[in-house]
Amino acid sequence: MDAQPESQIVDAVLNAISEQRLPAGAKLGEQALSELFNCNRANVRRALASLAAKQVVELRPNRGAFVVTPSAQEAREVFQARRAIERTIARQAVARVSDEDVAYLRANIAAEAEARARRDKPTELRLSQQFHMYLARLSGNRVLERFLAELTMRSTLILGMYPSAAHSCAHCDDHVGIVDALMARDEELLLRLTDDHLRHLEAGLNFDLPPVSSVSLKDQLIGAPAEGAGGDRKAGRQNLRNA
Repeated sequence: MDAQPESQIVDAVLNAISEQRLPAGAKLGEQALSELFNCNRANVRRALASLAAKQVVELRPNRGAFVVTPSAQEAREVFQARRAIERTIARQAVARVSDEDVAYLRANIAAEAEARARRDKPTELRLSQQFHMYLARLSGNRVLERFLAELTMRSTLILGMYPSAAHSCAHCDDHVGIVDALMARDEELLLRLTDDHLRHLEAGLNFDLPPVSSVSLKDQLIGAPAEGAGGDRKAGRQNLRNA
């Protein structure tokens, strides 16, 4: 069996979610996907099952597949879980961080700021996710890394679904402080800043705004290629240099 179409579908959906091109509640029609990726429906169904296992797609009987729509309570639970996991990641990362790691993270922050300045939201989101996933890889705990990959994807859906009514960049310097604490090997400060950063993101959610999208599935899925959050630390550095 050729799994290439399935991988292409999975990667396209995950990239579109991570860049907020594919919103919560979007329908992933089998026919549309099979035509878009030039494959049969069996390939599409296997890809959708894989996405459902990652908890980013919901399969509804007799209705089809939809990008998950987190409730306000689920959104709070996701950020609560992230705080717990990222505190553990921070404790382990502070003991393993190198000068090369600090240089990569600072370059990531600079690239994210440039993307924000030119209003390139997909690249800004991708780089922000890469920042957190790099710290997870730095911790050396692959289980935590897998958990965080799922949670950051769900966080992106949540941030796109419940955006701040008045955009604020108050949290934009949080990553700078986190890297400074890492470089200083100040675990107590690092834990506090990591927790504060995630609380800032959660506090900015506006649960009164309904999700709205009139963009076609094709346009949502077919965008500029984006590097995923996975891969080794060396690959992460290469991705940033090519961004």
